[in-house]
Amino acid sequence: MKIAIIGQGAIASYVRAHIKRHGISEIAQIVRPGKEMAGSPPSISCVGDLPGAVDLIVDCGGHAALAAHRPAALARGIDVLTVSLGALADADLHDRLLAAAQAGGARLSLATGAIGGLDALRAATVGQLDQVTYTGRKPPDGWRGSPAERTLDLDAITEAAVHFKGSAREAALAYPKNANVAAAVALAGIGLDRTKVELIADPSVTTNIHQISASGDFGDMQFTIAGNSLPDNPRSSALAAMSVVAALVDPQRQIGF
Repeated sequence: MKIAIIGQGAIASYVRAHIKRHGISEIAQIVRPGKEMAGSPPSISCVGDLPGAVDLIVDCGGHAALAAHRPAALARGIDVLTVSLGALADADLHDRLLAAAQAGGARLSLATGAIGGLDALRAATVGQLDQVTYTGRKPPDGWRGSPAERTLDLDAITEAAVHFKGSAREAALAYPKNANVAAAVALAGIGLDRTKVELIADPSVTTNIHQISASGDFGDMQFTIAGNSLPDNPRSSALAAMSVVAALVDPQRQIGF
């Protein structure tokens, strides 16, 4: 498989370090204009500059990168795998991606990211699914660079503090670097507007804790993952990076769009 990877952050670096042993080669890395560098693989700033045929573009660059590059890739008939699920909360971008995928006959696939249990949640939608709540709890450093800094003094808090309550759509739009899990839960279940989200800064925890609670015709579910962050970035989940590699190795792990 030949791929191009968007991004140079912690998740992109993890993916690059783990794909070669699976027979996957990166022919280009897509970066912001002005960040292009010579080397192998070459770095480019737009899909039109791809140096050859590519089987898949892998988005590890965040919401802005998804908006900048994915419609063009899909319209050209190139499949895309993304971990930036929260970007789909933007209704205009969602529609642009859908139209581009239909025009190019391509597929946008979603890596599951930092959460599990989505297969059970999807199954529960066959019956009546009454409520789904996602609670995200991270150490204060995990919320730096987010709107949490406007409501909390992350250096001074001594106990758990809620800094967001609302819908998954609101969370994904307000916290583009922190709420992709909320969007993943919503897309697997009852949607971005009906899924409730609570985000917490907690100095007593050392991992990123993701919890799903749901109830409906199937019964009740409580699902929790306490995930480590990547060493290079406390805001990036190790499991999110692993989910991208897993989706590349086994396409059945991907969620279609």
